[in-house]
Amino acid sequence: MAETDTIVAVSTPPGRGGLGIVRLSGPSAYAVSAAVFAGIALQPRHATLAQYRDPSGALLDEVILTWFQAPHSATAEDVVEISAHGAPVLLDALLRDACGHGARLAEPGEFTRRAFLHGRLDLTQAEAVGDLIAAHTLFQARTAARQLQGSVAQLLRPAHQQLVELIARLEAGIDFADNDVTVLADDALRSALTAVERALTALAAGFEHGRFVREGIRLALLGRPNVGKSSLFNCLLRRERAIVTAEAGTTRDLVEDSLDWDGIPVQLIDTAGIRDPQGQAEHIGIQKSWQAAADADLVLAVFDTSSPPTLEDAALEARLATLPQALRVGNKRDLPQAPGWTLSGQTLFVSALTGAGLDALRAAVRLRLLPAAGGEAAFITNARHAQQIQLAIDCLGRCRAAVGSVPHEVLLVDLYEALHALDAITGQTTVEDILGVIFSRFCIGK
Repeated sequence: MAETDTIVAVSTPPGRGGLGIVRLSGPSAYAVSAAVFAGIALQPRHATLAQYRDPSGALLDEVILTWFQAPHSATAEDVVEISAHGAPVLLDALLRDACGHGARLAEPGEFTRRAFLHGRLDLTQAEAVGDLIAAHTLFQARTAARQLQGSVAQLLRPAHQQLVELIARLEAGIDFADNDVTVLADDALRSALTAVERALTALAAGFEHGRFVREGIRLALLGRPNVGKSSLFNCLLRRERAIVTAEAGTTRDLVEDSLDWDGIPVQLIDTAGIRDPQGQAEHIGIQKSWQAAADADLVLAVFDTSSPPTLEDAALEARLATLPQALRVGNKRDLPQAPGWTLSGQTLFVSALTGAGLDALRAAVRLRLLPAAGGEAAFITNARHAQQIQLAIDCLGRCRAAVGSVPHEVLLVDLYEALHALDAITGQTTVEDILGVIFSRFCIGK
């Protein structure tokens, strides 16, 4: 994938549409366009009407060409965008003609990769392009857009700067020990290392919540039969998805559907009622219920508080302690509460029949998984970034533990490794393998 090549791809989604865009990038983008469109003259950043003809001269389409002259383009190379009608046969013909005049088909993510290699974007911004394309909710889109503007680099900048300054002081103390440069005392060095560690630890802890923004959450409804799980499932989805009857054990298998929960993509799972099984099919369904609960990011344990608590309710309450996260939901609040209920932990009371309490339930789920005010705070959402931050934290921890027992020259090995880990997040230091993994996930034409 030589950068001296001129690449071409369709940048609009596959299929038919009113508009289709073919994009060229590279040193010969202008020349290839001029060859395809019979010597047309283009002006930088001006739209030019052109006729696209087949080899016999027959008119195929009227298109608009826009030339972005290097370095004033998305890739910092010459870029020509051809806006044609979105017939796949026309777009394929444009690709073939462009390749016939010296271009080659782009690899997945190659346009964004070139933008990164030419300094248009850092690596976190390049990854944010993919996240923005993949967004299912506006909240995800806003998060990706912030990262595209450099929010991850801004989050890292204070700790990165502290680490660079600490390395500089140690280097200066080693190189100019005979002059007036003060060498850091052990206590001061430990304090400085702790400050950087603390800042990075706070960022790493945010990934626990930030990953939900990027990947969505799995939310399982759990409870004994006839507590209203399926009714609540339908109510949250705002449509009749699960079968609801008065007969206990109606739900025998997992029922799943997705929804936008205040900006977070949620995979909602309705499960079989928890009780002593009345047959092999129900036994398997209940096993699947517990497995779904174990795999979920959050469990909504549903209880019918209009009826006295049962042994099944007590067993469920006891087992909730073994699950990573659970919220207790008292359903049927439109009816009087029966005596005897002593649920532990936070309990939200709702009515799947009237919809009462659902707004509070949605807010509680969002607060549990995204505790930042308004859910709009900047998080680390990418697992690669979190891994590199943790690597830096580990290096700093080793360095702090060794202070006072080894020379500063040895401590610098861990400090430089920590700095390298942080720089790998933005791409200041990286390797070809990482770039290959990241950009291979992009769609063609981006």
